[in-house]
Order: sequence, then C-alpha cells, then structure tokens
Amino acid sequence: MKRLLLKSMILKARITEADLRYVGSITIDEDLIDRADPSESENVNVIDRTNGKRLETYVIKGERGSGVICMNGAAAQLITKGDLVAITAFSWSTGEADPVFIEVDGNNRFVRTLDAGKVMG
Repeated sequence: MKRLLLKSMILKARITEADLRYVGSITIDEDLIDRADPSESENVNVIDRTNGKRLETYVIKGERGSGVICMNGAAAQLITKGDLVAITAFSWSTGEADPVFIEVDGNNRFVRTLDAGKVMG
C-alpha cells in the first residue's frame, strides 16, 4: 500500500521577498532545491514559525546562490518578508521514509544535514 511520507524539510529558512503580484508559489534558491530535493512545480507545505500559519503551494526555482525564499501571490499575505519558515516536501512510497533535513543560516545558505532522529525525536 502506498503512503504519503515526508521526503525532505528545509529548516530555519527566512522569507526574503513577498510578491503579491505573482499568481502563486514559493521561489526557492536552486542550491537548496538540489540539497532538499523538492522538484520544480512540486507541492510543498510552508510552516511559518513566526506566526503559526501554514499553507500549501508549489516550487519555482530561484537563482542559484541567491538565498531567495520568496512567497508569491496570495500566500504573500499570510507569510511575509522576514518570517522564519520550514518547507516540507512529501512523496508516495510503499516503503519506509528516509527524509532529508537541511538547516540553513540567516541568509538561507546551507549549514548542515541533520539526523532525522534529532529533528523528529
């Protein structure tokens, strides 16, 4: 039986931009996409650690090395520039989950990969 399992999480990311004019989505620095493995157009959840709000959207690749994490469209009214967020991606699997957890610094640069037991335990 297939189950929807956590695939990856970007922890402690800071929203660098909020663009109300765009249709929707979250723009993520391509370096972070490579490390955490959400695909462009993939569905992700964004959990705002600043205000407690959560939303579901899809990924757009941002400029590599830019540190960009931009909320686009109506989501930019819920999660705004400067907010601290976690971004989660999920995948369907018949096996067990082996999620990747990456931590970023205040400029959204990769710091380290975390052990799942330390994050979830």
